[in-house]
Parts: sequence; C-alpha cells; structure tokens
Amino acid sequence: MSNFTTSSSPSGASASPASYQRSADDPLGSMPDTASGSYAQRSKVLSAFDHFASQVTRWAGTPLAFCMALLAVLVWAVMGPLFHFSENWQLVINTGTTIVTFLMVFLIQQSQNKDSVALHLKLNELLAANQVASNRMIGIEDLDEQDLRQVAAFYVRLAARARNSEVHKECHSIDEQR
Repeated sequence: MSNFTTSSSPSGASASPASYQRSADDPLGSMPDTASGSYAQRSKVLSAFDHFASQVTRWAGTPLAFCMALLAVLVWAVMGPLFHFSENWQLVINTGTTIVTFLMVFLIQQSQNKDSVALHLKLNELLAANQVASNRMIGIEDLDEQDLRQVAAFYVRLAARARNSEVHKECHSIDEQR
C-alpha cells in the first residue's frame, strides 16, 4: 500500500488556509473568528449565491414545488389541442424544462459541494478525536482514484479477516499497513 498523504486543508476543501488570519496565540486548527476583519472580507457575491442556492434547492425539494411543476406540465398538455399539438407547442415545454434543468444543476451542485465539505469536516473531527483511528485518513477524499482503490482494498481484506476471525471486537487502523 502506498504511503498516502494529502496537502489540502483539513476540510478536504480547496479553500486556502489564508482565508482568515490566525493570530500567534490561536491553536492550529482553531475555528475562524467571525469577529475578525478577514472573516468579514468574504465575498458578498459568493455568500449571496450560497444563500440563494441553499434556499432554492430546499424549496425545489418540497411538495409545493413538485405540485407547481406538475401543474405547469398539465396546463401545457391541456393547451395541446388548442395549438394543434404543433412544433411550437412542443418547443415551449422542451425549452422551459431545458432552461430550468440547466440552472438547477448549478444550484444543486453548489449546495451539494457545501454539504460534502461539511460532512468531511465532521468525519475529520471524528477521526482526529478517536485515538484508535488513523489521522492519515483525514482528507483522503483528495487522493486520486488509484490510491483510494488501495485504501478500499485494505478494508476489503480487513472485512474478510473479521468474518474469518473468532474475535468479533477488534480495533484496526490503516496504520497497521506500515
């Protein structure tokens, strides 16, 4: 197994550690101080987009949003005979759904990226806090696919070993491979 390390931030995000200033007495890995000047310098446009994307994706998953989309399709279908099921009538639904889908992809991706970073941060905290877990696992989401497959193979072997073992409660870590 290769000796994997990552050079990214602990969150697994591509944000640079210089996104906020850390004073000399702050412990390494401390949370950003929301009262600091550098925290306030965050982009208002990016913050607004993040807020907008979160709101839209939450709303898009509601029964009301589904009912509105269904109603739009039903209205379009009912209008078919009025427009003799013409190419323009078909173009309306095709264009409308294409535009909405195109825009929603970006909004949903923004929300999923944020959720993914938050999930990685939570998992990283659990790994860092657990004395048995290897801190080398923190940030492995930044490894390339080949390295991830090697890590997965370790856990496949570990699962097979656990199935064949008579001891059902053993603690193991990726550090055993050294």
